[in-house]
Amino acid sequence: MYRHAHPYLQFRTRLAHHALLHVVASLKSSAEIIMFGFGPVLLGLFACLALPGLIAPTLAWPQALALIAAQVLVAALPALLLRKRLHPADVLQWSRPLPIAPALRWQADAAVAAMLMAPLTIVYAISTAIWLYQWPDWLRPVAAASVGLTVLSLLLAWGASTLLLAQRARMPAATRPRRGAPPATSYAPRALRPLGLHLWHQLFWLPFWRADNAVGMQQSLLLLGALASVATWRWHPAPVPPALWGALSSLLLMVLTDRGDQAVREQTALLRPIIASWPIRSARLFFTAAAFGLLPAAAVLAGFAALMLHASASNAAGLSSKTAMVWLCAAALAQLATIAPRQISARGRVGIVVGAILTLTAIGSELWN
Repeated sequence: MYRHAHPYLQFRTRLAHHALLHVVASLKSSAEIIMFGFGPVLLGLFACLALPGLIAPTLAWPQALALIAAQVLVAALPALLLRKRLHPADVLQWSRPLPIAPALRWQADAAVAAMLMAPLTIVYAISTAIWLYQWPDWLRPVAAASVGLTVLSLLLAWGASTLLLAQRARMPAATRPRRGAPPATSYAPRALRPLGLHLWHQLFWLPFWRADNAVGMQQSLLLLGALASVATWRWHPAPVPPALWGALSSLLLMVLTDRGDQAVREQTALLRPIIASWPIRSARLFFTAAAFGLLPAAAVLAGFAALMLHASASNAAGLSSKTAMVWLCAAALAQLATIAPRQISARGRVGIVVGAILTLTAIGSELWN
């Protein structure tokens, strides 16, 4: 495709191609288990991907704009999460001094963004075709506008992805030298934090936000997605069945804990030989780090409990309070089962996560009758 393109454009597209292959390879071990156990639910979720753009013309314009904006942001998430893989820091520093025209850099960023958007475009086309085949009553009067808004959302997502990649390649602004600090007139000792909390903050929390480490941003997005999914599950707006929102909430909750614990395990393996000679109890530090990895899931479960209590107090029609309690207890046990085995194979870990997702999905499907 780019055989006769500029060498820089060929370099960027091949770099992105290899980065995407590495991402696919890292997910290959668990993809077969996830597709086997969670395939029907994933197909249902894929069918709903294009729904915001299709249903937007039936809403008032402020709600329609908000829905399209949310759809564009979700579609641009791959570029946000993978931008450091698509354009690594060492390659970025090497290429900045090269005599490359700004237009060529934009063209390369747009080509890489198009590579990211291609699979999503295919999924959107399939999802749109499913809804057009179903031909519900609400879609018939606005079919042309719905398809047009879906295409527009994809184009806006492509533009947003291009901007994200271009923003990473920008030259950082020069910082002004700081003036010398005034001499201290008095000394006030700072309050000391507990040693375990201080070490966790320095050795686990801060590294997840520094340099090219995307764990902090990844966990933040997963946490926001899980909270939004649980909130939508509470109100279960039509036409998406409540069971799909429950499946999405179960999926995001387990992925949130699994990815966070995996990052803690990798950081622990990196730190273990370094702090072996330190005069601290490393086992307690690592246990604290693993336990703190449950805090995002605890926030999601607390939000679910609060929403279900509100629904029960409001006498929401069709709510099964017993099912909500069972789902909450099962979800809490699933979090513990995910982080408890410290010596387990990758396939065994995926089996635990997928089994928990299927169990929570089956329980959650009975929440709204």
